This record gives sequence, C-alpha cells and structure tokens, in this order.
Amino acid sequence: MFEKYVKAGEILKQVKEEVVKLVKPGVRLLDVAEFVERRIVELGGKPAFPCNISINSDAAHFTPKKNDERVFREGDVVKIDMGAHVDGYIADTAITIDLGDHEELVECAKKALENAVEVVRAGVNTAEIGAVIEDTIREFGFNPVVNLTGHGLEPYIAHAPPTIYNVRVKKGVELKEGMVIAIEPFATNGVGRVAERSECEIYSLIAVKRLRLKQERQFVEYVVNEYRTLPFAKRWVNVSDVILARLVKQGVLRAYPVLTEVSGGLVSQFEHTIIVEEDGGRVIT
Repeated sequence: MFEKYVKAGEILKQVKEEVVKLVKPGVRLLDVAEFVERRIVELGGKPAFPCNISINSDAAHFTPKKNDERVFREGDVVKIDMGAHVDGYIADTAITIDLGDHEELVECAKKALENAVEVVRAGVNTAEIGAVIEDTIREFGFNPVVNLTGHGLEPYIAHAPPTIYNVRVKKGVELKEGMVIAIEPFATNGVGRVAERSECEIYSLIAVKRLRLKQERQFVEYVVNEYRTLPFAKRWVNVSDVILARLVKQGVLRAYPVLTEVSGGLVSQFEHTIIVEEDGGRVIT
C-alpha cells in the first residue's frame, strides 16, 4: 500500500521540478495544466484531480477551461496544486511561484509547511499542527486563510479525515501511525478568508442515483468507470453544461467553484503529503 503512495509522490516530485521552469509571463495556463496532467501519466500514474492553477487572490479550485487563452502575467503569485494516484493511492502537493516581488509572502507559506512537518508524528494532535502554522504565518506579518485546510488521503478519496486546520482550534484529532495526510498552509496579505466565485470547471461524483435521462445515465457511468470519486475537469469530458448543472442539482455531482480571498489579498500556498510514522512524518512529495 505505502509503496503506491510513495510512487505517486515520486511522480509529483519530478513534475513539480519540471513545471517550475514553465511558469513564465506570456505562457498559457492551459499549456501548463495539460503538461502536468500528461507528465503524471507518462511517469506511470494518473491525475488525482485536475491541475489547479490559482493566481493572486484565487486560492483554490481554478483549472483552465477548454481552449482557454489566459496567460501568466508579470507580477502574478501562482499556486500550482497537483495530485497523482497509483491504483487510487493519492499523493498531493502544491507550490507557489512568484512572478513579481512577493518573496516574503511566498517564504511565509513555505516556512509554515516546514515547521508543521517537523511536529508530525504518531500521537500528535492536529490542533498542534494548526497552531504551528498560524504562529509561523503571523510571525511573518501575514494572515492564515482560516477556511482552507489540510486533510487526510485515502484510496480514491482526495479529501478524507482528518481535517488539518491552518489556525488554532480547541479540539483536533490524534494522528495514528500509518495515516497519510496532506498539510497545506495558505498565507495572505488579505483578511484571511475565501469565498466561492462563479467560475467552476471541476466536478466529482458523490452519489449514483436513478436518472431519467439517458444522457445523464451514460455520463455518470463514464465517470464511475473513469474517475470513480476523484475530481475531474470539464475540459476532460464531452458533456454539456446543462447536463452537469442537472447532475449537481440532483445531488449526483459536486461542483467546485473557484475559491478567492474575500478582500482581494494575494495568497501563497505550499503542500506536502506525509506518511505518519511513530517517530516522525515521512514526506513523500
């Protein structure tokens, strides 16, 4: 089991190293997203979710649409969040690439992740991890994003328990040996909260139900076979917006609207996947 997590992590390490060289002003976001997803497959895995490319005040759930012509710009703060799986065993990682002059904001989230990883071991409460993340971010003079969290990873489930907050909480969960978790601090020069905006390009299956329309049944069958419960991009599938909207309304699919910092603050993010061991945490990404 752990070998497959480790393999997924090795894939992401290589892709992460390669993608940093591609993110430059004038380059299309779509080209970078498709590169990440293609390289994961070439290296022996599958994407665990669409490559997220969230820029500036966008913090999560942005992936380019089909034929998207948007490009990176000078001054952008670019978050690349990517996942790979091997037979459903998922590794998840993220980096921030600074195309401007935001070194402190980027270093803040990176240091928060490093400090959090240092306290991971079996028996540690996730509340302690959140406290370390919050303290580190505030020491830099920035705010943690309070309603974005780290999470557990389970086969074909990209966001499983436990929830790992990026701030102090009264009660957390004790980490057990063998847990696989993703820690992902988000730092901002804004107020520290995200909300949904209307753009949405990512979906996942949450329930299989009796459906009246043949097109709906056929599409759900395709999703079950191809992605199971993992998120997929609208650009990956041949389906109308009307069908997607109907399936969301019927509780068959979950939609993932883009999450953006409510005050327009810039956001940075770093993330590692870690296997919890008795005397520490083994970083695999």
